[in-house]
Amino acid sequence: MLLFENESFEKTESSQIEKGTYENCRFSEIDFSSYNFSGFKFIDCEFIECNLSLCNPNNAFFQNVKFDTCKMLGIHFEYANSFGLEFSFENCVLNHASFYQMKLKGIQFNNCLLHEVDFTEADLTQASFHSSDLTNALFDRTNLENADFRSASSYIIDPDKNKIKKAKFSISGIPGLLVKYGIEISD
Repeated sequence: MLLFENESFEKTESSQIEKGTYENCRFSEIDFSSYNFSGFKFIDCEFIECNLSLCNPNNAFFQNVKFDTCKMLGIHFEYANSFGLEFSFENCVLNHASFYQMKLKGIQFNNCLLHEVDFTEADLTQASFHSSDLTNALFDRTNLENADFRSASSYIIDPDKNKIKKAKFSISGIPGLLVKYGIEISD
């Protein structure tokens, strides 16, 4: 398998990105929409202002990978290689993505749009959703212990169906925890 180290790929056609192992590489302004990342390895890499919508992460390896200002609609991350999996997201649009049953302890979502994202049965212990919009995101049997929702918005989380021990919420987010009771809360 090809090895690429300390390289920068900018405004390149996705077809020119070969299957291989990428270490400490940077990908900028590349359209990877519907791209097949099956078998790729990314270690200590950054994706900046890329479109990865509907890409196929089947068995792709992501270790310490940062996505910044990327469009990532409808990606099924649960098909990525789970060994050593670690990534973070900043200023990304991840609408309709799926993290079903993934172990993502300490994952960072900073200023992201997470509309209708599926977090069912995921382990999001110590996750941070700083300034992220979770409109219609699905939390079902999700481990959210010690997760930080203090600056997140528009989430609905059923405390009876999810583990939320020591999770952090702001006063303005309390309605998202009580919606199932059909009660009105006003200030």
